[in-house]
Amino acid sequence: MKKKNLVPVSLITGYLGAGKTTVLNHVLSNQEGYKVAVIVNDIGEVNIDASLIAKGGTVTQKDENLVPLSNGCICCTLKVDLMNQIIELASSGRFDYILIEASGICEPGPIAGTICMLDGTNTQFDVPAVAYLDSITTVVDAKRMADEFGAGKALLNGSLEEEDIENLLIQQIEYCTTIVLNKIDDVTPAEHKAVLEVIKALQPEAKIIETNFGKVDVKEILSTGNFDMEKTMASAGWMKAMEMEGENSEQLAEAHEEHDHHEHHEHHHDDEHHEGHHLHHHLHHHEEGEAEEYGIATFVYQNVKPFDQLKFENFVFAHWPKEVIRAKGLFWVKEQPNIAYIFEQSGKQKTATDDGDWIAAFPEKERDMILEMNPDLKAAWHPVYGDRMNKLVFIGKNMDKKAIIAALDACIAK
Repeated sequence: MKKKNLVPVSLITGYLGAGKTTVLNHVLSNQEGYKVAVIVNDIGEVNIDASLIAKGGTVTQKDENLVPLSNGCICCTLKVDLMNQIIELASSGRFDYILIEASGICEPGPIAGTICMLDGTNTQFDVPAVAYLDSITTVVDAKRMADEFGAGKALLNGSLEEEDIENLLIQQIEYCTTIVLNKIDDVTPAEHKAVLEVIKALQPEAKIIETNFGKVDVKEILSTGNFDMEKTMASAGWMKAMEMEGENSEQLAEAHEEHDHHEHHEHHHDDEHHEGHHLHHHLHHHEEGEAEEYGIATFVYQNVKPFDQLKFENFVFAHWPKEVIRAKGLFWVKEQPNIAYIFEQSGKQKTATDDGDWIAAFPEKERDMILEMNPDLKAAWHPVYGDRMNKLVFIGKNMDKKAIIAALDACIAK
């Protein structure tokens, strides 16, 4: 939805060579009625189409990072802080739209967060309300996607040796409102279907546009009104899997009567978003999902007992199954029983982050007050472990679910 007196911003992201610049050039060539400012990391690097540069146009000293374009737009290299640049362009009154082409090795989340600070809803920082995020478009190279997640091999070469391509692709696909699946003529029908399954498992909510040569209807990129921070953060496949568990509180309350009970769940679904370790307030049930045609599946591992830290670390770093594309969730370890950890894996990257104490570790008076205010949490409360649990979402191709569950069960502290 358009916000009065604020300049809409669209972010275009995607890995190197996916076709972001081609999409950008197509939009600039076909848009009508907009005075667009374009922010890119480096004009030379992204190669803005020469036909769009004003004939004989010069870069003035006053705006040394602005290049005029023949359609009334300007191109602006990201030489200064992004927030300051957006504020300057949006406040000038010269433009009614801002397009940002992110670097191919950038994750979209931090950029989106920066833009959202300028929509007038943030009261923590003294920044002007000048712009809002209208959409995030991720451009995906269909062939690279097929090779990366289909053949199971990394496309690493030259300067990309240190880059974790899978991690970047996953982050870019998960955090967007629109996916442009580009170069679809470069893949076979089977690869095409497999790629769509991976994308939909990682990001079931985003609109998918299939194309060649970056040809996309301009209204799919400009003034879409598609971006909503909470909905976008909640739209990733792992979050959907986690949230689905919250729809079955009665079954869980009964199941929690057994101390040694643990559940595993496979599914596809829709629900709302909650951040941080508060995800562990959500409840869950047991249900088997259908296997996908190309082996792409999602399941949730759960056990209320703590992991042995060394055993869990050994599984993660020495025995992690290569079939797992994405994993995320909460866990706790016997050695530090009060701390709720967030585990995250995408590509080669694996991290565990301290997300604060479990509610069970709070002072009794504060804990009881929280439970009274949250009936679902109270109903799901384990008589021994409280809200502590290991709850991990797995998304992968041809995963051996039983083996993964057995490996994690073997990590439970004795």
